[in-house]
Amino acid sequence: MQALNIAIVVAYLVAMLGFGWWGKSRTRNASDYLVAGRRLGPLLYTGTMAAVVLGGASTVGGVGLGYQYGISGMWLVVAIGTGVLLLSLLFAPTIQRLKIYTVSQMLTLRYGHRATRVSGIVMLAYTLMLCATSTGAYATIFVVLFGWDRALSIAVGGAIVLVYSTIGGMWSITLADMAQFVIKTIGVFALMLPFSLAAAGGFSGIAERAGDEFFSITGIGAQSIITYFVVYTLGLLIGQDIWQRVFTSRTPEIARWGGSAAGIYCILYGIAGAIIGMSASVILPAIESRDDVYADVALNVLPVGIGGLVLAAAVAAMMSTASGALIAAATVARTDVVPFVAGWFGRGATDGRGGTERATSDHDVASSRWWVLGLGLVTIALAVIVQDVVAALTIAYDILVGGLLVAILGGLVWRRGNGVGAGASMAAGTLVTLGVMTYLEVTAEVQYDGIYANEPIYWGLAVSAIVYAVVSVATRPTDPDVMAAWDRRVAGEVPDDVPIDATR
Repeated sequence: MQALNIAIVVAYLVAMLGFGWWGKSRTRNASDYLVAGRRLGPLLYTGTMAAVVLGGASTVGGVGLGYQYGISGMWLVVAIGTGVLLLSLLFAPTIQRLKIYTVSQMLTLRYGHRATRVSGIVMLAYTLMLCATSTGAYATIFVVLFGWDRALSIAVGGAIVLVYSTIGGMWSITLADMAQFVIKTIGVFALMLPFSLAAAGGFSGIAERAGDEFFSITGIGAQSIITYFVVYTLGLLIGQDIWQRVFTSRTPEIARWGGSAAGIYCILYGIAGAIIGMSASVILPAIESRDDVYADVALNVLPVGIGGLVLAAAVAAMMSTASGALIAAATVARTDVVPFVAGWFGRGATDGRGGTERATSDHDVASSRWWVLGLGLVTIALAVIVQDVVAALTIAYDILVGGLLVAILGGLVWRRGNGVGAGASMAAGTLVTLGVMTYLEVTAEVQYDGIYANEPIYWGLAVSAIVYAVVSVATRPTDPDVMAAWDRRVAGEVPDDVPIDATR
């Protein structure tokens, strides 16, 4: 009977490889490979945006939180959905009209200042760690399902993501994400939720056996709720993996309303996951680790076959995040980091989009594939070798929010902000974030609290905002030519794939 569940998951993994070849047929230039030709309509855009943000933490982690804390376990995914909503309603149309490829390009275009280009290094670290954690996460499903050891599970799962991402780029990832979106929707909403809730005797059965406190929306604690919004909501506003999906939308309206629909979907997904976890606490009260709840429900509560589809939904969730982070890392490395580092040695670098010269389309796509392949191998190695990649991801997230958020969002909403202020803000926010994190790590009685505390982000954000405002006001405004180029981009007057330098 278990063989049927295994067969369903294997069939899903084989289909992922097929999506790679389909995407290859639609990939003709860098725009196709990196941002799906900026041609996604409402359905594809909504599906792929929801898929990339709803990874293992949202699916397996959300159910586990519901198991432990009740309905308040929803707040992790609600914070993610809120971030998608805010990004879509407030900033996505402007981001889409810029016709760029990376967050660092936005900073360069807006400020015209070399100091902001260091953001690419931070973004590369963040996307690599995100990809590594996602790779390690879906490998845990393979360990349970196939009985493999951790290293083999990571290697096989990572290879599948690497193959379809490398071959077809964003088109392959988009189709895979759409399939993953459908599987997750069916697996969580249509199968797992009703089966588990019915087995628990409905809400009345849960209340009778678990207590009314399980239905308190603040049961998880105010500090945890604040943490989710600080880390995930703010991080989603500026993450390269999320912005790169915004770049795929066909119009600003699709970016706004398709993204808003994805945000609402995420919130409903979080509520459903929490209810599934609550039901599992009644049905399977002896589960030791909350990370095992999702798989235990799939294998022990759902009928054979349906359980396999639900497990495929979990793998789908994690692979969506991993593939999105991988192509984001490759885009940042090639477009931002290599030209920036080459500049240290007085050398130009060809990136095919914003560098010193343009490459042919065939060469551009081939080069991008090599970057995806190389960084994919790096992330697989990281997932195997580094045991505490979550700590590394936390550090990257803290720097991303504490160091870069003010400069990025400030450039979108405050015209007086300039490159000197942005560069000083990023440096000050990063140093303060790392400094506070180090202090807490050294002085905390429990080592875990140091890295995972919220205080580094709070201090980093506060100092970053003050420095940005004071330095920008105290120095000359951004060069009028730079602002004119920025205004043309924001107005949507610059065609796709025009290098940044060419608009000045």
